[in-house]
Amino acid sequence: MLAAAIFALLAAVLPVAAMPQNPSSTTDVSARDRIRISAELIGLELTDAEIELMTRTVGARRRAYAQIRAHELDNGIAPAIQFSATGPGIAIRDASIPAHKIELPDVERPADLEQLAFADIPTLASLIKSRKVTCRELTEMFLARLERMDKQLSCVITLTRKRALAQADALDKELEAGKWRGLLHGIPWGAKDLLATRGYRTTWGAKPYEDQVIDLDATVVQRLDAAGAVLIAKLTLGALAMGDVWYGGTTKNPWNPRQGSSGSSAGPAAATAAGCVPFAIGSETLGSIVSPSTRCGNSSLRPTFGRVSRYGAMALSWSMDKLGPLCRSVTDAAIVFDAIRGKDGKDPTAVDEPYTIPWKVDVKGWKVGYLRGVNNERYTKVLAELEKLGVELVPVELPEFDTRPLRIILNAEAAAAFDLLTRSGRDDLLVRQSRNAWPTVFRAARLIPAVEYINANRQRTELMLAMHKALEGVECLVHPTYTGLLELNLTGHPTVVVPNGFSSGRRRRRGRGGNGPNVETPTSICFTGQLFGESRLLALADAWQRSTDYHKRHPK
Repeated sequence: MLAAAIFALLAAVLPVAAMPQNPSSTTDVSARDRIRISAELIGLELTDAEIELMTRTVGARRRAYAQIRAHELDNGIAPAIQFSATGPGIAIRDASIPAHKIELPDVERPADLEQLAFADIPTLASLIKSRKVTCRELTEMFLARLERMDKQLSCVITLTRKRALAQADALDKELEAGKWRGLLHGIPWGAKDLLATRGYRTTWGAKPYEDQVIDLDATVVQRLDAAGAVLIAKLTLGALAMGDVWYGGTTKNPWNPRQGSSGSSAGPAAATAAGCVPFAIGSETLGSIVSPSTRCGNSSLRPTFGRVSRYGAMALSWSMDKLGPLCRSVTDAAIVFDAIRGKDGKDPTAVDEPYTIPWKVDVKGWKVGYLRGVNNERYTKVLAELEKLGVELVPVELPEFDTRPLRIILNAEAAAAFDLLTRSGRDDLLVRQSRNAWPTVFRAARLIPAVEYINANRQRTELMLAMHKALEGVECLVHPTYTGLLELNLTGHPTVVVPNGFSSGRRRRRGRGGNGPNVETPTSICFTGQLFGESRLLALADAWQRSTDYHKRHPK
């Protein structure tokens, strides 16, 4: 991905026949013209003499590209150059908090187990640990609910029923023997279908990979297995991690099933919000956890880049991809994150940093950043709610940095990840074929000069230093959801997205004039923390959420 130079781009548009060994041949004139046109395309002016000197070199490189392309690369092979969220001038702050024992509530088994559909993890853990509800009973309830509601939501690619029931039975036997693995023992969950799971399809939501079976378990799957969580489904994602359209349809928002759930963690967001799974694992490169969590009303965490191993997950952008939990409360997100974090020796970017699950932390006196001049009533209300908790609000100015050109980093890496798909022509099988859809993005990205890709990453370093300086005086920054989305994904900062209210709008009636009844859909707010500062970030978001009830409402 990084090994080409700018003139490699020029050669990419030249047929081999146009690169003669004899510079005096008539076809050599055509080759020079094509080099000139290619140079103009990327804003480079070349003289005739310069082009003449380049012709043989470009031809030789063209042959080198053919050799590189003949060596087929698996999507899981990362480039030899890795991104790190830290570096010179960016120190990791101590974000530790005292450890507290998590208190399990004393709850009774409900007459109808489906009353537990929206219960939080501590409640479910209490029932499992006390053996008032068996792991198999809970698994069967969520499987049945997920299968039933998928008819409306289109959020399931594959139910892992056989695996789930076998796992649940084994976990019940452990409880009978006095072994309890912890808070996730027997808790069902769903995986975004870009996480490899041995024995089941991993489709990446895309028609070309509909029958793909990867013979391994992703690290997060292994770690959740070890924690006792029960995988019940592979959930939808927009094809190759974009949007909510996959090869089987469009995943729906449970608050308004006429609307897509956003993406690309479309299925994890919808299934969790609808009470079909207690939690799910999704991924984010540029908004794929934040956006569907906003639409569906989830409380979710996009961790610091490198906090969670991506081994066994589909690669889209090696320097931007992150895995994280989509939940219904910050407490649940904090519990799940603890189970999946840390290095594994397989993802070279994954690291170990201290973390403590926050539990009813007193945040009085903490310095919390906010943005001046945001004319948003819900944002102002959140700031007032934080002040009631005793935090000190500190104005923060984000770096004045136009990051839009830096999107070529994502585009170039994604095109490299799916190079073979583009060259094979099988990208035509993807459902979306618009100007902004992946097939077009991948093709256009092949014209990004390697020099510009590298310089974009150098500007990214400047952005990282500027963002670190902007946030160094606060524990967290509270901000409107989509403010700084690209910037913070480029810098690798952790973000918690939580519901902070509801907006009302009339739903259009299908096939008839006029509008339907009012439909309330969630709104959200984001808390962004220091690099590897998830303990304090989640503690603040949890303290605020406990003082509100936005997350306690559920779609009908």
